Order: sequence, then structure tokens, then C-alpha cells
Amino acid sequence: MHQLLTGSKVLTAEEAVRTLVRPGAVVGMGGQNINRCPMALVHEIARQGVGGLTVVGCNLSLPLDILVACGLVARTEQGSGNLERYGTLFAWRRAVERGDVDVRDHSHLAMATRFAAAANGLPFLPTRSLLGSDVLTALSDSGIARLSEDPWSGDPIVLVRALTPDVSVVHAHRADPSGNVVIEGVTSHEVDMVRASTTTIVSAEEIVDEGVLSARPEGVTIPGAYVTAVVEQPYGAYPTSVYRRYDFAEDEIKDYQRVARADGAEFAAWIDANVREPAGFGDYLDRADPGSARRDALTRSMRSYT
Repeated sequence: MHQLLTGSKVLTAEEAVRTLVRPGAVVGMGGQNINRCPMALVHEIARQGVGGLTVVGCNLSLPLDILVACGLVARTEQGSGNLERYGTLFAWRRAVERGDVDVRDHSHLAMATRFAAAANGLPFLPTRSLLGSDVLTALSDSGIARLSEDPWSGDPIVLVRALTPDVSVVHAHRADPSGNVVIEGVTSHEVDMVRASTTTIVSAEEIVDEGVLSARPEGVTIPGAYVTAVVEQPYGAYPTSVYRRYDFAEDEIKDYQRVARADGAEFAAWIDANVREPAGFGDYLDRADPGSARRDALTRSMRSYT
């Protein structure tokens, strides 16, 4: 059952997180790798210190590492956790090695199937993903998956348990005050994850006037019935990219990976200066990119090949 706010769903990031993200929540994470990650919302969760979280998604990347670095994550359920060519998630890896974070590995398809099951009101869905793997053994032991038999062919099949996040956080291109959301390009697991969730916060590059999206209803990716709150935040995925809006900030990502890998005082200082101390995501953007020169360049870069 989706929990909805009455009237306009437009909130600030501070209001949305304070209202909808509770300690110990299961948090569905939108975005993939370095594309359209919900950075503004994750920064706000970290600023408010909402802890004991279980973070779930397909590729949990930079947003997860920041939450782990702030000591806010108890468990992850994911297809992978990395920044691909930029390396592993160093804070997350260290926390896992210390035993501070419990990890339940899946394939990407298995995670997407769990969201799809919940989105369709089903207790589980079958898949052939995981067959023959140690991942299936671990998930069976934890009660998430079960090896079964196709009742028609007799072939082995895996049943994966539905996954219902308490709250999902997603960044999008546009939204309206009623919570209708437009995402351009790849959506991966996000639509089913949002449909499966009890509540959803969507940050958007822009919030358009009521009725604007009605002119092209086929362009709405997520209907407002599934969205609890919307937050307007230009560059809300920075330093990751938003298709047709701006490219990813490679230098910023590489710098984060450098300090995260080194750990120690420099990494702690980076987290303080960029996540805990800014009054909001706009303040972080001004610190990371004074005068917006880098953001302007990323916007031009994206426009050059879209």
C-alpha cells in the first residue's frame, strides 16, 4: 500500500527525508553506476544521520559508499557494488571485511525479479538466474531464494522472494506537483522498485507546472500514484550523469575514489566537508564547483553527443 501526501507532493529534501526515511528502513536505491544516482537525497539522509539502513538495488555505487562511510548502513542486498572502471566501493568493502555490514549477494536479474514480484502483488517469482551458483546457496540459507521444480517440464527453477522497500529514492529528469515523473533513457530496475515500495521520494532536475505532462501522458515513466514526494534539485545526480542533461564529473569521481581508498583522516575530512557540513545539496554543489564552471562544461559535453 503506497502512502501518499495530500495535495501537492513538492517538498524540500530536508522535509522529505525527515518525513519518510526512518532509522532501520529498507531503502531502494535508484540509478546505476555513474548514471542518474540520487545523490541529493542520499546526501540529505547522511546529513540527518538516519542509520541502521538496509540498502537494496542492482548496482549500488557512489550513494551506498557515502552512506556506509557515514556509518548508516547495516545490510545491503544487491547485484553488485562498484564504480566499474573507477574501482570498487572502498568504504563498503572495508565495512564488509570488518563485519560491520551484512551482504546478501544477488545477480542483477534476481534483484530486478524480486522488485517485479512485489510490484505485481506476488509473494515470489520464478527465475533461472542463480542456478548452479554459490549465490543461490547463500540466498537459500537466508530465506530469500528457494530451488524448486517447473511443474510442467520438471526442470529446476529458482523462486525468489518479493522485496518491498520501505522507501525508494530516485533521481529523474522532470516531475510535476502531483508526482508524475519523467525519466529519459535507461530506467533499469527503478520502475518496478518504485511500484513495489511503500513510499518513494523522487528528486528531479525540474518540477514543471501541473498539467504540463498531461499533454504527453505516454512520456510519463512513473505515475504520481506511486510517488509520495518530489524534490526539485538541479544537478541532483552530480557527480553522476543525467541523460541529455549533463555528463558525469570524472575528476570528482576519481578524487572521491582516491580519498576513499586511502581512508584515514583525509577521507573523513572529505565526508565532513562535502556531506555533513553543507547546509544542503546546493551548498555542496557550490563548494564542489564554485561558479558552476564544471557543471556548465558537463552540460555542454552531454549536448555535444545527444
